[in-house]
Amino acid sequence: MSSLMLAGAYSDREKAAETAVRTGGINLAATSAETNHLPFASLVLAVTDELDLFVGDADAGSYLVCERPIKNTPLLQLTKENQPGSIGIFTMVANADLGARESDRHWRDKHAPLALEVHTAMTHYYQLSVLQRFNGPVWNGFALCCFRNEDDLRNRFFNTPEGETAIARDVAKFADPRKSPRRVLSTFAQTG
Repeated sequence: MSSLMLAGAYSDREKAAETAVRTGGINLAATSAETNHLPFASLVLAVTDELDLFVGDADAGSYLVCERPIKNTPLLQLTKENQPGSIGIFTMVANADLGARESDRHWRDKHAPLALEVHTAMTHYYQLSVLQRFNGPVWNGFALCCFRNEDDLRNRFFNTPEGETAIARDVAKFADPRKSPRRVLSTFAQTG
């Protein structure tokens, strides 16, 4: 079941936390103490009618996204009991040869089943497909690959070396790995 929400990327974790509280959203804050090397320090996901405020606060980018819960409960329905412990946020820039629409279709229809097959330790998996960019970089989606803990995310991301190769090859079909920003390791903090 897909749903629409706003996604805001923030360089300031405190501002992100304030926005998440104000909108009753989710704040995915980077676990790294230093975030200058990351595309954002927090990603806030919310359903709100405060579009102007939300977009104005999201200094690193703001987007209308369609959430596709590939594995587990939709994000806004998660409770403290079934939240993931660690999340890898992979920001996707579409493969220019395919274009945004066909890249998104490949991501949804072909990559999602492969990801479920290869990332066997993954507890939750969400695709946030960008439908509209309000400000910030031209990003086409956010993959939220969730695990029990950061150790599993770092060391059990792939089930086999062959699986790792298959994922890398497939990602190169629908995304531009050179233009896509580095992953952000984060934690889940629902507020409101």
